[in-house]
Amino acid sequence: MAQPYLLLVEDDPSLAEMLAYRFETAGYRVQATSDGDEALLLAREEVPDLVVLDWMIEGTSGIEVCRRLRRDSGTAQVPIIMLTARGAEDDKIRGLDTGADDYMSKPFSPRELVARANAVLRRIRPALAGESLTVGGIELDPVQHRVTRKGEQLKLGPTEFRLLRHLMESPGRVFSRGQLLDAVWGTASEIEERTVDVHIRRLRQAIEIEGEPDPVRTVRSAGYAIEAV
Repeated sequence: MAQPYLLLVEDDPSLAEMLAYRFETAGYRVQATSDGDEALLLAREEVPDLVVLDWMIEGTSGIEVCRRLRRDSGTAQVPIIMLTARGAEDDKIRGLDTGADDYMSKPFSPRELVARANAVLRRIRPALAGESLTVGGIELDPVQHRVTRKGEQLKLGPTEFRLLRHLMESPGRVFSRGQLLDAVWGTASEIEERTVDVHIRRLRQAIEIEGEPDPVRTVRSAGYAIEAV
């Protein structure tokens, strides 16, 4: 199973430490901060797979952090769970309307929070939960690291596998070369964007089946997408 990256925004040090331990035990890679402004910077530096966000934090408020993450194209699709002492119905509705995917009021069960986080990831990014992805006739199993097309097993290199998985998690969505570099090679990578074109070409060759159309779509001046064909 891929290790999901969790951005934890919580200003109670003891609670943040406990939650970080719980999520790390559950297989997450956790980055914690108590400050809303720092949270926005961290999310831009490396887009998280999930954000657990307290409402009442230092700097920019949790509700404003949620709003800004939703407005930014790079983080608009990141699932957000609000975690706060504000348990009134109006507060919950406001949090959800702002863009939160789920909302938990304090006091809460850490076990339930982890379960809800897993459920959100299964729904939004199934490969992170170890579930197979299917787009058209292509099936990718992230656990067994196997890809088949029309029942025929394909041989992909590790980079092409990661590239295909990322595209298949959002079929039809066009990713720029920069976005693919961040997702597949990491934000600290100094690899040039044209490297993406090389690996896209290798990916196409690896998944090609005679007589079948190319599922990888090139969008001029925009990037690449995968579609069911």
